[in-house]
Amino acid sequence: MFSPLSQPLVFTDSVIANQPFVTKTFITVDNPATEKLLTSVSCVDDAGIEHAVQSAELGFGTLKSMHSQARSDLLMRWYQLVIDYIDALAEIMTLEQGKPLAEAKGEVIYGAEFIRWFAEECKRSYGQQIPSNNNHQQLSTIRQPIGVVLAITPWNFPIAMITRKVAPAIAAGCSVILKPSELTPLSALALAHLAIRAGFPKGAFNVLLTDDAPSLVSKLLADHRVKKVTFTGSTQVGRILLAQAANTVKRTSMELGGNAPFIVFDSANLDQAVDGLIKSKFRNAGQACVATNRVLLDASIAGDFTAKLLTKVATLKTGNGLSNDTDLGPLINQAAKLRLVATIEQAICEGASWVFGETAFAEAKCSKDNFLPVVVLGNINQDMAIFQQELFGPVVLLSQFESEQQAIELANSTEYGLAAYFYSQNINQVHRVAESLTFGMVGINEGLISNAIAPFGGIKQSGLGREGGQAGLDEYLQQKYLCLNIKD
Repeated sequence: MFSPLSQPLVFTDSVIANQPFVTKTFITVDNPATEKLLTSVSCVDDAGIEHAVQSAELGFGTLKSMHSQARSDLLMRWYQLVIDYIDALAEIMTLEQGKPLAEAKGEVIYGAEFIRWFAEECKRSYGQQIPSNNNHQQLSTIRQPIGVVLAITPWNFPIAMITRKVAPAIAAGCSVILKPSELTPLSALALAHLAIRAGFPKGAFNVLLTDDAPSLVSKLLADHRVKKVTFTGSTQVGRILLAQAANTVKRTSMELGGNAPFIVFDSANLDQAVDGLIKSKFRNAGQACVATNRVLLDASIAGDFTAKLLTKVATLKTGNGLSNDTDLGPLINQAAKLRLVATIEQAICEGASWVFGETAFAEAKCSKDNFLPVVVLGNINQDMAIFQQELFGPVVLLSQFESEQQAIELANSTEYGLAAYFYSQNINQVHRVAESLTFGMVGINEGLISNAIAPFGGIKQSGLGREGGQAGLDEYLQQKYLCLNIKD
């Protein structure tokens, strides 16, 4: 188990009004690599939920009265503390989530960049002077913070998904009630305590832990004092939250599921494309909403591309994230592994072929740990169930196409619209395909597209709204129109 004496940022209770909220109901936090207990954290109760809402209301009052430079300074102090504690935060993340330590450090830096970006962006929350169409009125707009925000974050990026929501909320002048994943609560608590050290006002950033998320969230969504909900997670859960939020007409932003295509055209630089696929597919062992799911290859280069890909994947090592030579950590838990094993076996039954990993898969399938090796399947077609699923694991699906139009149709044949990738050296094709793909984000000759200064989000059933960039601040502001009669 963790010792607070050996890890300075390990905390085990919800945070409300900058104080621990202790109960006698606990949930365990396990290391997915070893399946051993790390620690136990206490669950919030109904009294804590009410306390959190009251606290957040008071925190909102404090934040909205602060001038933009004060909020900017507050966020910059938080940013610096996150950077100062990068090693401790990365260790906590690897132990409770499983990703390799180097990858965890990269996420801490990425998450910190959201804090730094919004520390600057909050000073640019401009209104607008509107040229009047008459002589007796002055027309303008101002932007004001929405109010108390409920933020719900997942386990796969337990720091970046929090800073991407909390930083713009604070920058706008909104307070936050955070419900992190029960699988990775320690990262959330560490961030909250660093925020307290940075000087966050009481109630500005509250963290509620629970093993009954539906009950806690439904109570908060029914509360008229909560003005917005922002969620990152599955499309299935997103639909439920949207329905619940409708009852009190809350503002919503949803970053939901994905089914990213990765298209390689015949003009592509194949080495560059393979490197891009490795980056987009295997980060966090494929447990990412923007991870490549379906690789679509021009038939004329499919053989060469596959050969280069297999050379690369054969070097990837699965293991404990604390080991220096680990490339892929475990899946988050046994349920995730069993789901993916069943999905792969169904694909084989439907006609998919083994390209890489059959023997290792058979061995991993029989083990009771959470590790799954790299699997590459060929002969995938759009009639297979696996073609339409978000995989969330180190599984590569290979399909072929004969024309640009067929590639676009295959890529777009999904209810999801989060991220897509394609590789081409034909400039005319680049423009045609980029405009034709029905996704909110497109990587062109690039496998890593996430950036704190750019808008992140999807279309279709992959969500609503944007996070990051200038648009990320707008999600926490409402526009007010002012009409002044200047006639004597």
